[in-house]
Amino acid sequence: MAAGFLDILRARHAARLLAGTLVGRLPSGTAHIAIVLFTRAEGGSYTLAGALAAVYGLSTAVGQPLLGRAVDLYGQPRVQLPASVVSGLGMALLALVGLESLPLAYGAVMVAGLFTPPLEGGLRALWPSVLGGEDRVHRAYAMDAVAQEVMFTVGPLLVTLLVSLWSPAAALLVINAIGVLGALSVVLSEPSRAWRSAPREAHWLGALRSPGLLALLGSFFFVGLALGSITVAGVAYADGHGRESVYGWLMAALGLGALVGGAVYGARQWAGAPERRLRVIVALLALGYLPLMLTPGVVAMTALAAVAGVFLAPAIACSFLVVDRHAPQGTVTEAFSWLVTTFGVGAAAGTAVAGPAVELGGTTWSFAIAGAGGVAALLVLLATGRVLAVPGRTAVAVQGSENDRNGAVEPGFSSGHQA
Repeated sequence: MAAGFLDILRARHAARLLAGTLVGRLPSGTAHIAIVLFTRAEGGSYTLAGALAAVYGLSTAVGQPLLGRAVDLYGQPRVQLPASVVSGLGMALLALVGLESLPLAYGAVMVAGLFTPPLEGGLRALWPSVLGGEDRVHRAYAMDAVAQEVMFTVGPLLVTLLVSLWSPAAALLVINAIGVLGALSVVLSEPSRAWRSAPREAHWLGALRSPGLLALLGSFFFVGLALGSITVAGVAYADGHGRESVYGWLMAALGLGALVGGAVYGARQWAGAPERRLRVIVALLALGYLPLMLTPGVVAMTALAAVAGVFLAPAIACSFLVVDRHAPQGTVTEAFSWLVTTFGVGAAAGTAVAGPAVELGGTTWSFAIAGAGGVAALLVLLATGRVLAVPGRTAVAVQGSENDRNGAVEPGFSSGHQA
């Protein structure tokens, strides 16, 4: 298990790109948690907390594919770093102004979400150029998903630690400052500066002209909805048990379960089409969410959260392969950004619905939304099986630039991703 991941990390630039991307994504990975805790500390209701988090998620959903398309057209450095700075300034405005002016608060989280840099999609576009072989790229996707879960495990604990040591406002400022540094590390790297997208067919739909990609996005909207509802439901559960730290432990357990599942998934080569494998994984993911409605004591609930997370990273890693197989040529960053977008829209819907659900029916109702989201994600995959069975292309890692017109490739590594 570890040997395969170490082989990836020993590749030139790989460790830096992975670490920089994870650090750069820390603000977006913890934004919903930080916004909810900040709003509650300022005296806002669960409904307001969910609404602000939903605006952030929806704004991210709008911004990611637009910024992803810009990356495909203009390269990574020109887009990623400026977007990261503007996003951080939006969160800084929220931290400094608070909730005294709600329009300004909504505007701040909207700017922060809209300009969230598409680092996640950018990294997956870089893996073929850095690693070269298709098997190594697929293993990198699994490692990428595992590394995300490390961030989702550590991130909530870091946010709650900053809140306890200083304040929720300080947590927002520190997390976003760290994020800018991560983005800076990525865009200054040689692969990021040299990467160019493959030539693309001019089409206003871009990556969305792929029916298989649309089917995948429809399913992962509901996975995002489940995760978004758990964010709010976890806060309500922690409030009901009188300890703010319970929330951090629940989110960390969820991430830890996903980390273990992703590590096991990435340790072996899988035979057969990833589309079929994804249906099985999502079915198990939905099965893990349903017991959360029991809301037992803290120890048992933490264990259930860990179990619920086990199939999350495998589902994400497998979805990367499906995106890679169905994305039209020249739209790789945009296609991966659309996957991030569906998570954003789904998470926004989950947080928006879970807030009122807590106030109307209690914590159990908000966790029920997570279970329903998992089941709906599976139903979408089952209903679109024929569409997903026909990939738009076969993902192949290649040597050389996607776009040879500029020849901007350093000796020793290739640039881009090509059909």
